[in-house]
Amino acid sequence: MERCDDFSGFRPFQQSAPYAVAAAATGARVRWCDVDGGRALVVERGRVRLISRGPVWEGEPDAAHQKRALRQLARWPGITLATPESEVRGFGLVPLVTPMHHAIWHLGMDLRAGLSGKWRNRLTTSENAGLRVRRGDRATLSRLIEEETRQRHARGYRSLSPEFTASLPTTALRLWDWRHSGGCAAAMAFVVDGSCATYHLGWASDPARKAGVHAVMLMRAAEALRAEGVRWLDLGSVDTEQAPGLARFKLGTGAVLKRLGSTVLVLP
Repeated sequence: MERCDDFSGFRPFQQSAPYAVAAAATGARVRWCDVDGGRALVVERGRVRLISRGPVWEGEPDAAHQKRALRQLARWPGITLATPESEVRGFGLVPLVTPMHHAIWHLGMDLRAGLSGKWRNRLTTSENAGLRVRRGDRATLSRLIEEETRQRHARGYRSLSPEFTASLPTTALRLWDWRHSGGCAAAMAFVVDGSCATYHLGWASDPARKAGVHAVMLMRAAEALRAEGVRWLDLGSVDTEQAPGLARFKLGTGAVLKRLGSTVLVLP
């Protein structure tokens, strides 16, 4: 099974140009701030400065270096909250939220080699049944935003606003859908930034879930992303307690868990 636990070259969506464009379009003040040995996308809303999954470092600075950089970024007349990509502790950093885990899929040469047995069997069954998905368009995105918003309200989870998604640069979006009974019945949206991509939104109707559409769609999307030079696909957070089925689906691809740092209040 092909696995890669070395995340060198991986860059999170929250530290990307597409994220900056959408954040600015939805009313945030966006700044790219240089620190010693790295760079951070800083998003300000009111008196709160957010540093999500940053800074991005050129090398591998030690924890003391990272702490100094975060405290440097907190030197402004407001509150600074940060979720660094790895754990950073010490004086001046007040933990608020325990670390999350994300599933990061290394898009190597043989994507099927890393699949779990159940994932591979489900994929093969749907493929043998003739299930086909296609590249989506702006109409796909509109339907996906509408259905995912309804799904989010019904299930009670949080995600970025519909306005944020609609503001993402078209050139960075990769959309897929599945047609059933004359209309879009399942869709996924990915955001690409160089050699990295992020699974952004997904929705499946009841017929799509019964047909196993999302396994086929995710595999076709991963193949297409790899073909255009994407090396890493962030499948999002993994919560084995609140969403065990979704966690199994993400990790069944062979994705590796990446532990983020705690969300901290940063004192200057």
